[in-house]
Amino acid sequence: MQLVDFSSSFWSVVPPLLALSLAIITRRVLLSLSAGIIVGGLMLTHWNPIDGAIYIKNSVLSLVYGDEGLNFDSLNIIIFLLLLGALTALLTVSGSNQAFAAWAQKHIKNRRGAKMLTAGLVFFTFIDDYFHSLAVGAIARPVADKFKISRPKVAYILDSTAAPMCVLMPISSWGAYIMTLVAGLLATHAITDFSPIGAFVSMSLMNYYAIFALITVFIVAWFSFDIGTMARFEREAMNKQSAVEEAVDGQQGRVYALLLPIITLIVVTVGMMIHTGAEALAADGKPFSLLGAFENTTVGISLVVGGSASYIVALLCSFGLVSVSEWLKSILVGFKSMSGAIIILIFAWTINTIVGDMNTGKYLSSLVANGGLNAQFLPALLFVLSVVMAFSTGTSWGTFGIMLPIAASMAANADPSLMLPCMSAVMAGAVCGDHCSPVSDTTILSSTGAACNHIDHVTTQLPYALIVASASFVGFLTLGFSDSALLGFVATALCLALLLLVFKSKQSVKA
Repeated sequence: MQLVDFSSSFWSVVPPLLALSLAIITRRVLLSLSAGIIVGGLMLTHWNPIDGAIYIKNSVLSLVYGDEGLNFDSLNIIIFLLLLGALTALLTVSGSNQAFAAWAQKHIKNRRGAKMLTAGLVFFTFIDDYFHSLAVGAIARPVADKFKISRPKVAYILDSTAAPMCVLMPISSWGAYIMTLVAGLLATHAITDFSPIGAFVSMSLMNYYAIFALITVFIVAWFSFDIGTMARFEREAMNKQSAVEEAVDGQQGRVYALLLPIITLIVVTVGMMIHTGAEALAADGKPFSLLGAFENTTVGISLVVGGSASYIVALLCSFGLVSVSEWLKSILVGFKSMSGAIIILIFAWTINTIVGDMNTGKYLSSLVANGGLNAQFLPALLFVLSVVMAFSTGTSWGTFGIMLPIAASMAANADPSLMLPCMSAVMAGAVCGDHCSPVSDTTILSSTGAACNHIDHVTTQLPYALIVASASFVGFLTLGFSDSALLGFVATALCLALLLLVFKSKQSVKA
């Protein structure tokens, strides 16, 4: 069927804005996403209810089966979520979670240490954001429960360390993807001063949002800096009996029975990412390199293999602790625990398909491309537009794909010296918008990793993200007018410090 073209119309932003607004107002994610999907489907099909229903049905089916057969990208993520749910349930029923929490209480002396542990694990799991949120969530939850840290706080730490670290690291799925785009753009505009990895490193140093989002996480963890509704959730968590203590029913677990499966998950997943990337390089006749492997890796398959290996190890470690009936029951409990996240993810993928067909990204990008503004404002403006685009579409990678070429082209025509600052502003804005968006994959999976209500995570993380975004905007303004990455960094740091001091009066939960 012929779809309506909204690429040059404000109406292209209506479905995502409707879904996002309803989600925040009603706190009912599925209802809100459904409204956006239905309205978008009807708009694309000339408001014909039959064609709209067919279009929506085809969009949902494409998540499982497309023109090229099964859609393994989506299926592998769903399978991994089910495996992780089964793994978490098995670790609980075997007493491994409780044993690890008891061990942590002896070695981690307070809530501050528990939060710093959760934040610090990103330095070992930065290979992929999905992987980080789910794997670290499995480790952090029992420790957080032991020290009465709220699930929204855990979700915030997971989400605000995942994408910011991944986007800064060359050896990650994000870094490889961005370097691929940058290499093509440098060649297109005949830029020979930088290699792709050299340009990536320079851009990372100017990615003020990612850098200061990470710094803010550690400030929040160390000083228990709780603002907005986060303070209320932390108070409630402090006044509750520890969920881990309530779960203990005499089962004596083993600490290694949790550590070995998690280590297996990390090692096997990273190994598979390198292996699948190497296979892709060999198929193209290219020599092996670590960066090349991560650039061509298949994340979904790697996660499934890693999750399967981890579950097998957990099963072996629980031998003698769990009966056959308890094991079978744990599988059902684990699958059920992930069902809500999977349904939300399917709805989010569907509305992302509709947003793509409505050309929302193209319309938003045209607002700046046709603006004819002073070149010095470009980094700050591209940052804001990328925030809006990633927030509306729920995808930072899609924002990279659309906005990086636009940023490079605008800078090349206006002031070539601003090319890397402009592209770094896009990287920063894409991560920021992705953080704030209720329909973002990483937001959903961070909620899942922390076992936190999705909208609770969105609303508690938003104030922190906006504070860092405001400071980053000042930094990109400074960068554009001074042409100095260092001055932009200093301006961001000073502005962030000032904003944190302003909000410090609202702090109500002590470490």
